[in-house]
Amino acid sequence: METVYKIYCASYEHALLLVESYRKDPRLQEEIMETLNATVPHTSASDLSFFLVMPVQRVTKYPLLLGKILENTPASASAHPALTAAVCAMTQVNANINEYKRQREVAIKYNKAEHLTLRDRLARLNTHSIAKKTTRLSRLLMHEAGFVTKTEDKEYDNLEEKFQSVASSVAVLKENVASYLEHLEAFLLPTPHKRELQIEEGPAEQYRHFAEYLHRVVFPEFKRRLDRLVWQPLCSLSEMLVGPQQLVKKRLDKLLDYEEIQERKKEMGSVTYDEEAAMNTYLAINALLVAELPQFNQVAVQLLGQILGSLSVLQRDLAAEVLHEAEKALKQMPHGHVPLPSFWRMVEDTLQHSGAQLRTFSQAFETVTPSPVAQPLNPAEERKVLSLVSKHGPDKLYQVTSNISGSKDLDLTLQRGQIVALLQSMDTKGNTSRWLVDAGGPRGFVPAGKLQPYCPVQSQQPRMQTPALESGTDRRRHSYVAPEAPRPQVATFTPAFQVVAGFSFTARSPQEVSLQAGQPVVVLEPHDKKGSTEWSLVDVNGQRGYVPSSYLVTVPVQEPMGWSLPV
Repeated sequence: METVYKIYCASYEHALLLVESYRKDPRLQEEIMETLNATVPHTSASDLSFFLVMPVQRVTKYPLLLGKILENTPASASAHPALTAAVCAMTQVNANINEYKRQREVAIKYNKAEHLTLRDRLARLNTHSIAKKTTRLSRLLMHEAGFVTKTEDKEYDNLEEKFQSVASSVAVLKENVASYLEHLEAFLLPTPHKRELQIEEGPAEQYRHFAEYLHRVVFPEFKRRLDRLVWQPLCSLSEMLVGPQQLVKKRLDKLLDYEEIQERKKEMGSVTYDEEAAMNTYLAINALLVAELPQFNQVAVQLLGQILGSLSVLQRDLAAEVLHEAEKALKQMPHGHVPLPSFWRMVEDTLQHSGAQLRTFSQAFETVTPSPVAQPLNPAEERKVLSLVSKHGPDKLYQVTSNISGSKDLDLTLQRGQIVALLQSMDTKGNTSRWLVDAGGPRGFVPAGKLQPYCPVQSQQPRMQTPALESGTDRRRHSYVAPEAPRPQVATFTPAFQVVAGFSFTARSPQEVSLQAGQPVVVLEPHDKKGSTEWSLVDVNGQRGYVPSSYLVTVPVQEPMGWSLPV
């Protein structure tokens, strides 16, 4: 009886506020009055408050009624001891109800999470609050340092530890479910199945219909159930934890105040009214938590288990639904009736065959590399090629088809288009895939597959000329003039390709130069100042500047003349 009445009496004022809110709705108030007149017409009740106050009056009048009976009962009567025990019991019941009501009022005061701005927090600061917080902090530090003994309550500590474990589990699960919903939302955004494949009916079209059904029906329904059965209950459980968390935090603050006041009481022998109230506040919060945390923890664990169970069931239902639809779609596939082991062997064979084709294509692509772009030589490169020709002969010249990065000792690092002279078509171990070459100074080994012959063509001109480079309005010409002393005529090399602009390009800065599609260009450097090959330094009708390397293409030349150098 005490348990029922103390909960009812503690909630009585809240019930009155609820009745007061009902009075503001005339339609609802009219329905209430009609129900009262139909069910209890003899009471002539004008409102629900008439019935709500009756249990409160009854439990408070029990001690008075029993006391009056006890006064009129002789001490020699056999019922006198029983009446005396009943009066004491009901008096204690009323005291417990009042104490529980006070504890609830304290809890309601402190278990509300306050979201205060910085201005509100500063407005609350005063000398009293600063002194109180300073005292609490110093007390807490003395606890950690071991200067003072901390008040221990093993029963409460166990309950709080379990509560914090439940709260942490709920927070982690809520974070994970939120992330899961975000990824599910991102998964449903792309809709490639809505695009027409423009192919005949077949496995691809059947799979498109299958994917469309999953995105249109199965996954949205799963998301809706996940939100209703997991996310919303989880949010409600998380909100339920806010009040107890605030109360646990406030208990620690009040415990520090309680210990400080207890020491002062031992020293001075008495405390003030406010200090006594602070001690009672701590005792009330502690008693309420010890009394109600066990049940709260039990209910929270049950709700958490149900939420996890719902999540597991939803995942199982999703897998079953997808499997069911996949089996229906599989029956319409060409290999739908093939036994599973045979099907997997067929898949492995197909993958192996496709892999072999891919490797063949890759090797062919690496072997058959497009011919390097031919560009005019500058004087330094011209002298270098002449030196190689004079030392080794024109039939020993090769050009590098792709960049080479040396990884071993005696390996050379060369750029695509560079000209070298062959010294030996094998390395020291007899490996014919690595050739010894002369790069016009350094000598070393390079992969033979990245070299191609550079064939000379006899020039009819008595001297070799390099294309003129313009700078502003002045044109500077560089030519190689044979000395007066008689010397044999040296063969010249004629490139078979030239570089032109494949696309039009508009300069966006003084360092760039504009191009027109099909316009011939001279590549001065196949990279920028930082070494990036995305930009090339070119000469276009005497104007120098950078252009995107991808805008340049190689085309055959019709009348090649003079020295040329691949890049």
